[in-house]
Amino acid sequence: MSQVDRILQTALSGGRVTLEDTTTLFESDEIEKMGAAANQLMLRRHPEPVTTFVVGRNINYTNVCDVFCRFCAFYRKPGSEEGYVLPDETVLSKIQETIDVGGTEILMQGGTNPNLPFTYYTDLLKKIKAHFPGITMHSFSPAEILKMKDVSEGLTLEEVVRALHEAGLDSLPGGGAEILDDRTRRKISRLKGSWRDWMDVMQTAHRIGMNTTATMVIGFGEAMEERALHLHRLREAQDACLGGSSGSKGFLAFIPWTFQPDNTNMKREKATPEEYLKTLAISRITLDNVDNFQSSWVTMGPDVGKQSLSYGCNDFGSTMIEENVVSAAGTTHKVNIELILQLIREAGKIPAQRNTRYEILKTYTDADTVSRDFMMQN
Repeated sequence: MSQVDRILQTALSGGRVTLEDTTTLFESDEIEKMGAAANQLMLRRHPEPVTTFVVGRNINYTNVCDVFCRFCAFYRKPGSEEGYVLPDETVLSKIQETIDVGGTEILMQGGTNPNLPFTYYTDLLKKIKAHFPGITMHSFSPAEILKMKDVSEGLTLEEVVRALHEAGLDSLPGGGAEILDDRTRRKISRLKGSWRDWMDVMQTAHRIGMNTTATMVIGFGEAMEERALHLHRLREAQDACLGGSSGSKGFLAFIPWTFQPDNTNMKREKATPEEYLKTLAISRITLDNVDNFQSSWVTMGPDVGKQSLSYGCNDFGSTMIEENVVSAAGTTHKVNIELILQLIREAGKIPAQRNTRYEILKTYTDADTVSRDFMMQN
């Protein structure tokens, strides 16, 4: 039995792969074999042939940022004439448009804007919830949370997260994880903080009962060992959360994607679809305590997104009614709900709309269609 076969057999028999095992898988090119194992593991958690998606909107409330990530084409430096902060009325209007087309989730993210006081965020959340009490605010990356702590005039990290939660923040997205190892982080984003900083925010949210998601971005020139370490650090944090008493389910989902180099200050070859699918499969094999894996069609395109449903994914992510960060790097895969339904069905699955907590809201039969109004919004 080959080393890869032994590792896959360990995972399929209910054992846990080690850090060395995960590194070995990343160094292997037996992608289809790993994909088949990941698909089996996914089916054990999700035996029904259903692939979910959420109707959501990205709202990039500011592009002003003082972290200056080399890989980001979206940010503008403080003082730039191209910098902006959306008026509250614009944010509320965008949320109303989302609700009008059946949306349930708002992913509000922006730069780490040093000119916004902490009360900006709590006041905006309160205003949003006053107008739209049913909307789920799945918003603000750990880097933004840490900037809020910096401008909060002495609040602890836990006090900041609690205040946001009480104001209306429901869950945290996993953006900004990139690679959870400081060697690579120092090269690509020296001011963004350590991997421990990112994890501290997530574990603080878990400790007070909030759910989050986790991400990984490959293609920065990181070593295979760093990719493996990223996954094992997430697994360890998830173990700690699930073993606690906060009621949080920790990382509800994991979403890997590939670095998009266009229009950025990092010139690298894009990771191939095969590298993405391999990473997805290895992630499902390693992260044995995370239920849901999202397809990253925004970066990889609809066809690879469809293929990902046989490499460990049970979820197609968000309809992304609006998205500005990835598209600023030259990636403009836009998918409306009709195409999502089509792609999921072509993969042999039944599409179902979910909410942020992965509760199914509607299962689509072949006869179901989507209103013209929704398609026009997309």
